[in-house]
Amino acid sequence: MRLPEEFENRMRELRGAEYPAFLESYERRPCQALRVNTCKLSPQRFQDISPFSLRPVLWAPGGFYYGETDRPGKHPWHEAGLYYIQEPSAMAVGALAGAAPGERILDLCAAPGGKTTQLAAAMEGTGLLVSNEIHPARAKILSSNVERMGITNAVVTNETPERLAERFPGFFDRIVVDAPCSGEGMFRKDEQAVLQWSPENVKMCAERQQDILEQAAKMLRPGGTLIYSTCTFAPEEDEGSVAAFLCRHPEFSVKKGKAWEGFAPGHPEWVGAETLSGIRGKEPAEQIKDTFRLWPHRLEGEGHYLAVLGKAGESMAWNLPAGAEEEMPAGRFEKGERPGKPGKSGKSGKPGRMSSGSAEKEAFRLYQEFAGENLAWAPEGIPVLFGEQLFLMPCRLDLAGLKVLRAGLHLGTVRKNRFEPAHALALALKREHARRVCSFEADCAEIRAYLRGESLDPGPDAAGEKGWALVLAGGFPLGWGKLAGGILKNHYPKGLRLPC
Repeated sequence: MRLPEEFENRMRELRGAEYPAFLESYERRPCQALRVNTCKLSPQRFQDISPFSLRPVLWAPGGFYYGETDRPGKHPWHEAGLYYIQEPSAMAVGALAGAAPGERILDLCAAPGGKTTQLAAAMEGTGLLVSNEIHPARAKILSSNVERMGITNAVVTNETPERLAERFPGFFDRIVVDAPCSGEGMFRKDEQAVLQWSPENVKMCAERQQDILEQAAKMLRPGGTLIYSTCTFAPEEDEGSVAAFLCRHPEFSVKKGKAWEGFAPGHPEWVGAETLSGIRGKEPAEQIKDTFRLWPHRLEGEGHYLAVLGKAGESMAWNLPAGAEEEMPAGRFEKGERPGKPGKSGKSGKPGRMSSGSAEKEAFRLYQEFAGENLAWAPEGIPVLFGEQLFLMPCRLDLAGLKVLRAGLHLGTVRKNRFEPAHALALALKREHARRVCSFEADCAEIRAYLRGESLDPGPDAAGEKGWALVLAGGFPLGWGKLAGGILKNHYPKGLRLPC
C-alpha cells in the first residue's frame, strides 16, 4: 500500500522505534469481526449454533473474529439481526461507554449504526436511545440497521448537533461522539481514505470536532459521561481535540477506563505545552495519559483513539417528560385480550404532523385487534401516529420541527380500516411472542426463497391455519408472512429482497 508521504513522515517521527512494526501492519489483512446481538441471544448460544469459525474479541463481550472464508453478511441470520458486522477496534467505544439499562443516551454521529446497536444491547431495551446522523443517506442506513437489530427504544434523527442541543439541554446521561475524522486508522481497510487524506483535511476535521463537542457538552447532564472517539492517528484530532476541549470546559475531566491488552495510553507530549497548561483539575498530562490509543501493530484491529470524559455534578434520577407515565404496559396476554391503552397525542417530527387524537385512537384500536389475535406479548411504549404509520415511542418527547426517521418501534401501517404489521415489529419479537409461526432451517432453500419475496408452502404444522405468521430462520424471526389457502404469502419488504 502506498501511503501519503507527509503521513509517513509524521508517523515515523511519532512512533520512533515502533515505526517499522507500525508500517509492517499495513501488509497484513484487515481483521474481520462481528458482534452478537445480545437482545436476541447470548454469545455462548451463538457460539454453539454458529456456522462460522469464531475467536473472541477481548475487549468486547459478544464480539468475535471470524474466519477468512466465512461470509456472515450473506447468511439469513444477518437479516434476522442476530449480529452486526463491525470492525473490532470500533467495538471498544461501546465497551468503554458503560451504557446501562434505563439511561438516556445520545449517539451523536451514529451512522452506520455499529455503536448505536452496541449501546442498545447494553440498555436491554429500556431507557431512551437517540441515534443521530447529519447526512441524510447515511441516516437511512442507520435507521435500517436499528430496525434489523430489533431495537425497540431508539429514536433516529437526521439533525445537526446545534439543533439537537437547542432541544435537549442537559438531558442525556451519556453521549457518544464518534467524531468525523481524517480516517487514518482505516487506511488498511479503505483505499478511499488514503486518496482523500491531506494535512488540510486533518485540520478541518479537528476544527469540526471542537464544534461537535461543544454541542455535546450542552446536552450532557451534570454527572454524565461523554465518550469521544476517532479512527485516526492525527494528534490534532485525538489528544489535541480532547486537550482543547478540557481547556474550555473545566467541568469535564478524563475518567480512567479499563485498558485491555494492546490498549496504549494517550500521549500528552503530542499536545502543545500552552494547550496542556490550560487544562485545569487533576494533573493535565495524567488526564491525557488516561485516554487510549489502539494501534494496529499492537492488537488485532484498526487504528482508534478513545477518551472517556466525566462532567462534574451530582448524578440525577431520570424523571421522564410529562405524559411518559402513560406508557403502554408490556407483558403476556390471552388471545383476544388487548394490550394497554393509547396515550395522548403530542407533536411530530419530519414524518408529518402527528395525527389527531381520534385518528390515533382508531389506529391503536386496529393494532390492539391485531395484537390480540396474533401476539402473546406486546412491547411497551407511547403509541403515536405519523400519517398512516403507528410507532411506539420509548417515552414522550417533543420532536416538533426535528427531522425524525424512526420515532421508536414501528408497529405497522393503518390502511382502510385494517392494520398491517411492520417488518420492525417482526424483528423485535421472539418466537414465543407470536401465536403462529412458520419455521424453517436457518439457511435452507425455503428461507432463500422467502428472502427473494416468493410465497412458500408453510408445511404440515401450519395446515389449515389462517392469518399473520412469524417466519423463523433456525428459530429466529426473519419477517412476516400471511397464511391463506395452504400458502404462506410473502410480506418480506421489497426493498430488502435478494435478487432473483
